[in-house]
Amino acid sequence: MDRYYKILNSTEFDSDEVIFNNYTALKSKYLEDRFLEGEEGNLAAKKLTELEIAYKEVCAYRSQSKDNRSETSLFVETENAIKSGNLQLAQEKLDSFDERDAEWHYYQSVVFYKKNWINESKKQLEIAIQMDGDNEKYKNALNKLNERVNATNNINPNWNKSGSNPYNGGLGEETPQLGGSGCMQWCCDMIICNTLLNCCCSCR
Repeated sequence: MDRYYKILNSTEFDSDEVIFNNYTALKSKYLEDRFLEGEEGNLAAKKLTELEIAYKEVCAYRSQSKDNRSETSLFVETENAIKSGNLQLAQEKLDSFDERDAEWHYYQSVVFYKKNWINESKKQLEIAIQMDGDNEKYKNALNKLNERVNATNNINPNWNKSGSNPYNGGLGEETPQLGGSGCMQWCCDMIICNTLLNCCCSCR
C-alpha cells in the first residue's frame, strides 16, 4: 500500500480529498505527456496506468478500513449494552450488522446466555467456531458453557430440554437458596457469565 500512496504523491495520513486532488493533477499531466514523442510518451502512458491502479487500490483499502472501524464501534456499543443489562439494545445493535461473522455470533451467544437461552447460546458459539476454528476465546467460552450444562444436568436432567436456566429465576421457578449444591451451581453460573463478558472486553 505504501507504493500506491507514493505513486499518488500522498501518504496514509492525507485526507481523501487531498489524495483525489493529487490523483487528478497527475492524471491530467500524464494524459498530456503521453502524446510526447519517444520514450517520454511511453513513460507517461505507463505512469498513467500505474496511477489508475494505485488510486483504485487506495480507495478500496480506505473504504474497507472505514467499514471495519464502523463494525468495531458497533461491537463496542453491543458490549456496553450487555454490561449495562440492556439486552434489548444489545440485540438491536447486533441486528444492525450487514455481515455476521464469527465475532457477531459470539456476541449473539453472550446475549442469549444473559437471557438464559442456553441452547441458543451454545448454537451461536458453535457457529462462531465453525467460522473461526482457531479462535481460543470461542473455544474456551464453549467449554465453559458445556461444563455448566453438564453440571446442571447432574442436578436436574430435564432442565435443558426447554433451553431455560432453572437457576436464574425463570417463570414459575424458584431460585434456590445459597448453600449446598444450589450455592455451588449459582457460583458456577456467575463464573461462566463473567468469563463470557471478560472475553468480550479482551477481544477489543
